[in-house]
Order: sequence, then C-alpha cells, then structure tokens
Amino acid sequence: MTADLTATSRSRRKPKGEGHERRAEILAAAERIFVDHGYEGATIRKIADEVGLSSTALYMHFADKGEILQEICKQTFTALLEANRSVIAEPASPVERMRRMMRAYIDFGFDNPNAYRLVYMTRPLELREGAQDAAREMGGDLFRSFQQVVEAAAAEGHVRGEPRATAQALWAGGHGIVSLMIAKPYFDWVEREVLVDTLLEGLLAGLLKS
Repeated sequence: MTADLTATSRSRRKPKGEGHERRAEILAAAERIFVDHGYEGATIRKIADEVGLSSTALYMHFADKGEILQEICKQTFTALLEANRSVIAEPASPVERMRRMMRAYIDFGFDNPNAYRLVYMTRPLELREGAQDAAREMGGDLFRSFQQVVEAAAAEGHVRGEPRATAQALWAGGHGIVSLMIAKPYFDWVEREVLVDTLLEGLLAGLLKS
C-alpha cells in the first residue's frame, strides 16, 4: 500500500510510543506537499508541520527530503511490480495478461494520484537526489516485466510490429490517460471506465493481429 492510501488529515503530535506510525504519515504528507509546492518548494519544516513533528524528530526517520522522495518512488514501483507479478501468476494468455497489466497500471495511477505524479510527472532535475536511480532501476524492471509479456504474445503471432516498440506504445497510451485526467480534472471527460475501456481496446485492436 502506498502513502496515498494513508490518512490525509493533519496529525496531532503523538506520544513517543506511537512513533511506529510516523514513517507512513511522513510519506503521505510529503506526497501532498511535493505535489502542491514542487520539490524545491517543499521543505522539511513544511513536511514536519503537516505531520505534527519537529524538524529534529522528522530527521530521526529520514535524512533529508531527497530520501523521502526516493522512498515514495520505491514504494510506488514495488506496488506496481507486485501487481505485474500477480497478473503473471494467474493462468491467462499473453494477450490477456497484457490487458490486465495495462489495467492494473492505470487503476494504480487513479487510486494513487500523488504518488503517480511524483514518479511519472516530476522533472528529472527534481528526482536527482537519489530518486532518479530508483526510478531508473525499478522503473526499468517494471517495463521489462511488461515487455516480456508482449514478447510472449509476439511469439504466438499476435503482435503486428516490433515487440519493444509495441510495449512502449501501450505504456505511453496508459500513461497518457492517467496523466491527462489527473492534471486536467476540469475537462469534460466521459465516464472514466468508459474512456479507459475505449482506450485499451482501441490500442490492442490497432497493435495486435486479430
């Protein structure tokens, strides 16, 4: 479970005995502050105030805000990798696994918009303090697990084009719908499930052989 799913209300100061809850609260608060103020505008003081801690107490959990962002990235990619592994473990054809992975990725983005923004919609400059390495390594693993399923579908003769390009095109389509709907909530979108289904079926119809 990512920090987006923890309580979003500002915490009161807690006794030391309840400190085991603080790390998750710090990550949830940091997600909101990073999104609202940008990485440069987010300070340890702001994050600590949101959680109800002193800056000194926050440093007991994280060395700096770069480490906080790195942990958010790690948790996000871990959750997405676990979703892919769950799909792979279930009996299904490669094409059906592609569809399920795409759906899991899109659903995750909508369920965890702050984490998604930070991992996939943050400028590289703001990821430089350690988070970029996590994004590159774990994000690479995530894409490769999807690409392998596309390659399996290609081996069965279902893919029209080159498998890696097909995997990237599908990922780009999934990212597009999540990022646009998160960034432009005021647009007159059709019902979300209808739009997601239309996108997925259209992409698969165009990129796969019937």
